[in-house]
Amino acid sequence: MSAIIDDTYAEAFKSIYSEILITAINKKWLEHAVNAATGNASSSILCDCEAGLDRYVGPGFDESVKTPDGRPGAIIQLHIPKFWKDPKKLEKAALVRISQNILTCPTASCFNCIDDDELYFKLGKKVAFFGNKYQKRIERYGRKMWWIPILGGEFILDRRFGFADGLMGGNLWFFGKTVESALEAAEKGVEAILPMPNVITTFPGGIAGSGSKAGSDYDFTIASTYEKFCPMLQNNPDIEAGLPEGVNSVMEIIMNGKDMGSIINATQAAISASKDTTDLLMISAGNYNGKLGKSFIYLHPEKQPKT
Repeated sequence: MSAIIDDTYAEAFKSIYSEILITAINKKWLEHAVNAATGNASSSILCDCEAGLDRYVGPGFDESVKTPDGRPGAIIQLHIPKFWKDPKKLEKAALVRISQNILTCPTASCFNCIDDDELYFKLGKKVAFFGNKYQKRIERYGRKMWWIPILGGEFILDRRFGFADGLMGGNLWFFGKTVESALEAAEKGVEAILPMPNVITTFPGGIAGSGSKAGSDYDFTIASTYEKFCPMLQNNPDIEAGLPEGVNSVMEIIMNGKDMGSIINATQAAISASKDTTDLLMISAGNYNGKLGKSFIYLHPEKQPKT
């Protein structure tokens, strides 16, 4: 029996994001670079950005996307909320992650995925200072790049990295009879999202076990546990219980992406993949009645306005 699909929507909000292509000698070292570059980036509540893997491309992966150097590649995205009103925060996050996590990864190279003549960061030049005056501008693969001598050989990266408007906060909640059923459903959802282009999941394994709400009773933090949906608080007299009968665990997938259409497609793929999980009672989503964002992703596709 399939889980109930709640008649609701996820509330996404505007971001600015950068998209980076990493290549390496093989899948092993590509995964190391991806994991390092997207680490400690689950939530903009305290992280410098939200980052994750879009998809693997090139030889052995999605070969419809060619990498400049013909090696295995991975596209990652870095997002910050647009309401931060400071693109330099995205530049700093990208600079740190390229210079400390991609440059340092054996055999890795780094390419820009967003071409924009006006909206870009000169990250190549900044990273190239590591070369201590031995760095130089080069042209390779038909691209303008920086070359840095390193102990492992060389590190090359594009001179400019563009940024653009995106979306953050697409989400799905999985209401399970047990922890195991909620987690299994969320895992199936993540697996369905992974091959979808232009979307990332940012939490460990793509899943948040501690979904939050905006606001807190403490004035020094901007988010807190969503007590209304905590299974172990449903009998607390101070709580307006929000869970259906029998739910003992809620797991959440959060999606950021290039555009509305990409997140809609990923949402429906995750629902289709997870809805028949044993002991999954309901699939729902989090929203704030339009107070956080104005982009609504409906769980029932027939209710989704055309984008």
